[in-house]
Amino acid sequence: MIIQSKEMEQRALEQVAELMCAAARTAPKGRGIDNLVVMVVKGRTKDQLVEEMKKIAQASGAHFFERDAACLEKTQLAILMGQKVKPMGVQPCGYCGYANCKENTEKAGLCAIAVGDLGIALGSAVSAAALHHIDNRIMFTIGRAALNLDIFEEDVQIAYGIPLSVSGKSPFFDRG
Repeated sequence: MIIQSKEMEQRALEQVAELMCAAARTAPKGRGIDNLVVMVVKGRTKDQLVEEMKKIAQASGAHFFERDAACLEKTQLAILMGQKVKPMGVQPCGYCGYANCKENTEKAGLCAIAVGDLGIALGSAVSAAALHHIDNRIMFTIGRAALNLDIFEEDVQIAYGIPLSVSGKSPFFDRG
């Protein structure tokens, strides 16, 4: 029996995506509260993200959305990571810029601790990818497109995407 490299690479990519999701889930969370939403997208859903990123670039003139869409197009899958940003009730804090969590909520602020939790989860996930030599890059542009398309189906307020690739050259560098 012969298993071709492409098939093994695809299986490895999917296994590492699973490990990245586990790494994100087990990353430390403020007060032990887990408001992280994680998923893997590929196929049609990934293509919808690419199209939405191109639309954002056209409408806004922010051409880096188009550049990142071209990167995502070259990949087999991406991880979406979002955070349901709810004030954590840590007193005293004020990292969000408001006097307290009540004021933050009244003014539709974002809890800095919750946002920080997302950053820690992202770092844990990409470290798992790096450990397995899978090319990746954290992109807020993918997260913005996912929020526009309501992919999360939950009260996610901030999101990022991490496209993954196994190829002879990483599509995420020398992007132009």
